[in-house]
Formats: sequence, C-alpha cells, structure tokens
Amino acid sequence: PNLNPAIVAALAAAYGQEPTPEDIFYYIYAVLYAPTYRTKYAEFLRMDFPRIPFTADAKLFKQLAALGERLVALHLLKSPELDPPACRFEGEGNNRVEKGRKIGLRYDAGEQRVYINATQHFAPVPEAVWTYQIGGYQVCEKWLKDRRERRLELDDIRTYCRIVTALAKTIAIQTEID
Repeated sequence: PNLNPAIVAALAAAYGQEPTPEDIFYYIYAVLYAPTYRTKYAEFLRMDFPRIPFTADAKLFKQLAALGERLVALHLLKSPELDPPACRFEGEGNNRVEKGRKIGLRYDAGEQRVYINATQHFAPVPEAVWTYQIGGYQVCEKWLKDRRERRLELDDIRTYCRIVTALAKTIAIQTEID
C-alpha cells in the first residue's frame, strides 16, 4: 500500500488496532463525497490535493469507511443495491441518441424523463440525479452525449439505468455522511 507509515501508526494508536489499507481508502472516499467537506474546502480542492481530516473516533471511522465502501461499489456499478434499477427505458423506436433540442437528447423535469429521441426515454430520473456533477460534468447528460448519433444496445440501456440508480443512492449516502 502507498500509505505513509506514520499516518497508519497514528491511526492504529487512535483506534486501538491498525486499519486496513482498504478501510483507509474507503474512509477517504467517504470524506471526499461529504457535501460539507466539499463546500468548506471547495477553493482548496480546485488548487491543490485534498487534505483529509481523520477522526479520532474509531466507531466513526468504521461507519464512514462502510459508507465509502458502498459508494465505491455503486460507482464501479458492482453493488447489489443497483438491482432492480430505479429507472426504465420506455417508448418505441430505434434506440438512437439523436441531436437537437426538440427531437434529440433532452430532459423534461416535469415528467422526470431523459429523452434520447422523439419517442424514447429513461424514467423516472429525478432532477437532482440529472443535474448531479462529478469533476464539472453532469454525469447523466455527458454519458448520453458521448453516444450521440449511436444506437443504444441492451447493455448500454442497462448501464444507463444502473448509473441513474447509483447517482440516486450516492445522493442519499452523501446525506448520511454529513
């Protein structure tokens, strides 16, 4: 593991036992997804590597590591929490992601639908999920934009439904982390 031995030793002393490298990773992952952390350190995160505050409370460390582990599984699309997915692909058509605001890729907030063409859509996609950003990119929109003028295959449709589900669960877990 690429961890500073002094930090591992300090954590072991604080917690009464040495945390695994995986638990440290999961803890850090959870901290980086904490809305309060992101807000408080937003300016620093743009300019430098993140500074991770470690808790002295072993129980809190384990709770955050467990939430971080859930986030990792969700983001790798390997979590059992993704089944069944939170949205469906509906409508008749050719499964092609079209260009243009009227007949192409667009979001209807009132219906909570992401249209890929005039007749086909993913639903329900809550607005908070549609607007969720990672690294400055709106995840749900970016994924489909990268597939414009292409036909979505069954695996693509399943993946998108799992992404929507993962983001909805991420938002809920972020609330738990805070």
